[in-house]
Amino acid sequence: MGIRFQDTMAGKVIDFEPLEPGLVRMYNCGPTVYTYAHIGNFRAFLLADLIRRLCEFRGLEVRQVMNITDVGHMTVDTDDAGEDKMEKAVRQEGKSAFDIARFYEAAFLADLDALGIQRAQVYPRASDHVAEMIELVAALLEKGIAYQAGDAILFDISKYPEYGRLSHKRLEDLQAGAGGRLTGEMLDQKRNPGDFRLWKVDPAHVLQWDSPWGRGYPGWHLECSVMARKYLGDTLDIHTGGEDNIFPHHESERAQIEPVTGKPFVRYWLHTRHLMAEGTKMSKSLGNFYTVHGLMEEGFDPIAIRYLLISTHYRAPANFTKEGLKGAWESVVRIRQFVRRMEEAAGGPGGASGSGAAPTSGTAAAPEAAAGGAPEGSIAPALSDFEQTFGEAVDDDLNMSKAFAAVFDFMREVNRLEPTGGEARRAAEAIRRADRILGLLAEEKAGEEDAAIDALVAERQAARKGRDFARSDQIRDELATRGIVLEDTPQGPRWYRK
Repeated sequence: MGIRFQDTMAGKVIDFEPLEPGLVRMYNCGPTVYTYAHIGNFRAFLLADLIRRLCEFRGLEVRQVMNITDVGHMTVDTDDAGEDKMEKAVRQEGKSAFDIARFYEAAFLADLDALGIQRAQVYPRASDHVAEMIELVAALLEKGIAYQAGDAILFDISKYPEYGRLSHKRLEDLQAGAGGRLTGEMLDQKRNPGDFRLWKVDPAHVLQWDSPWGRGYPGWHLECSVMARKYLGDTLDIHTGGEDNIFPHHESERAQIEPVTGKPFVRYWLHTRHLMAEGTKMSKSLGNFYTVHGLMEEGFDPIAIRYLLISTHYRAPANFTKEGLKGAWESVVRIRQFVRRMEEAAGGPGGASGSGAAPTSGTAAAPEAAAGGAPEGSIAPALSDFEQTFGEAVDDDLNMSKAFAAVFDFMREVNRLEPTGGEARRAAEAIRRADRILGLLAEEKAGEEDAAIDALVAERQAARKGRDFARSDQIRDELATRGIVLEDTPQGPRWYRK
């Protein structure tokens, strides 16, 4: 069947074919770095990760670019009181705008790593590409598609008949100021109600650069058009973001760049639905505004966050709860324990007592090789059904709920059959192949804490052999208070974090 995605512009699921065979050019709208990214943002970032993993799983090369917004969004997005969010952060934190941006950029990258999200090849900063933005504005002015209105350069949407096609909006329905939040006197100088800002002259703003039209700052939409083209070319295969990016951001991105290149900007647009938290929209005032690092500080494993956010289809409504997060971790543990048991039944790796580190990627065969003939033995039918069902699910617009159902159905059947030797190894390798997309079996780095736990487990074993059951029980209780679960197996004790 091949990979299929729901294209926002087409409004339906269509076959995916990259413009250049074997190569996928993908751009993802990244974070605004005046504060921590919240878990709703990471639902969109995880979509990008799943797309990349799927394409690479199917043998395609992926060139991925994700922007760091440290200019545009913060200069047009305002809070309820009308105060610029970066200027507000500067006032509250007593740091420069760029110090704040670098701090939250580093926090974002750390959260990516914690969630097992593969790093893009490039994370361009908007602040490093203002010169290219000015060049694009100048080109649009030269073509008569942009015009000056007071202290701003505006895009004339009437000169781009395609405007509204992505968001399925009619030009006559667009509200005044929707693309750049222009108010007051500026509205009287606009040619069309939906015209949006490309440049704002404001020498007093916290972020400002020289331009032919005066010292100021670029509009939000410019950065992605410029950086996507610079790093990926005139036409992208895939562009992703949250559903709130569709209009005006992505609609304006394509409007700015296509009249200059004369080519389609994006071939496939993919957007995630909003993430609710505890049944309502996330809000700091309601106390349901969650960040990755905040949840980790509460003791939640970031891979549980990953599981919870990817287990619901990206186009379906999703609700985040802490109870759901606990259930997600139990599912992660089930998958990790299954792989560990199968590998032990196969004779390795990790056949004796060892740390709670999750299994590594191993040397599983490529998907093409795995599909080239069912292994002999009792698990062959279950393995064949699993690989077919899982593959069809992920290829079908990333139907992750069906993919996870296939994983757990396969594990239940294999557990019933209790395979050993080569069959057990094939079962473990099948889950490892699937995990190239799921990203749940990433190796935990063994540090001093793991070494200390290993030492306690070894001491407990020695106490049991010496029939010092009081000390043995004491160690088990101590480990339990640290969230460590012990399993006594025929191959020796195993432990994992609860």
